[in-house]
Amino acid sequence: MIRTQHLSRKFGTMTALDDVNIHVKPHEATVIMGGSGSGKTTLLRLLASLECPTSGNIYFSDESLVGIRQKRLYELRAKMGMVFQYSALLNSLSVFENVAFPLREHTDLDDFIIQTIVTMKLEQVGLRGFEHMMPSQLSGGMAKRVAFARAIAMDPEVVFFDEPTSGLDPISAGVISNMILDLTKKAKMTSIVVTHDVHAGLDIADHVILLWQGKVIMEGTSDMIRNSDDARVLQFIEGRPDGPIPFSRSETAFVDDLMHKPGTVRMG
Repeated sequence: MIRTQHLSRKFGTMTALDDVNIHVKPHEATVIMGGSGSGKTTLLRLLASLECPTSGNIYFSDESLVGIRQKRLYELRAKMGMVFQYSALLNSLSVFENVAFPLREHTDLDDFIIQTIVTMKLEQVGLRGFEHMMPSQLSGGMAKRVAFARAIAMDPEVVFFDEPTSGLDPISAGVISNMILDLTKKAKMTSIVVTHDVHAGLDIADHVILLWQGKVIMEGTSDMIRNSDDARVLQFIEGRPDGPIPFSRSETAFVDDLMHKPGTVRMG
């Protein structure tokens, strides 16, 4: 479905992704995990063609997304859905109109057909009957489910999820995880999920990609990740503060920075 070739992304002097080569298989849930600053959200945005790489290539069904014409890119994006971390619902539109938005923007479907599709999608996420509510009236879990319904409104081939369980209570997080798993299997959808939630990620995944400082340090099935003897993998999945993965990514000593900053007052 999607693959990368020597993919790198830099922001100034900081390397967010470094020579990443991955394959996303169709009709499976691929989960990208890693700590804060590991590059997972940058990778997701590159795969969804929301950003351009500094170097390397991205292929969608063997078609390069780098340097692609804008018209063709928009055609390919019609095959993609996106669930943003904070849902990104349009606050001035009802639940119904939020889900209907991509259908109205990208198709010439009759209103009756749009109403039928929206009703079906809201049923899939357990929110049929909430069509007239506004985003401000929804809980965090409900807003995520509306965003999910909007993302699948046009029956995309692949759906990207950016931290789908972030900020949710355990029950709501479990509901979202089960929905991703269920729809991936039943609708033969390709799901790409970015998360730092180890338990949810491993439960959802057919394939796991674990990042650290912009590099893939391990990938494989959930069982392979759980049974890894790599100290970096163990530290992440066990949530240990001490280990080979440092809290700070600074490459210079703190004291050296203090002593050599212009205008720093030296003591003594």
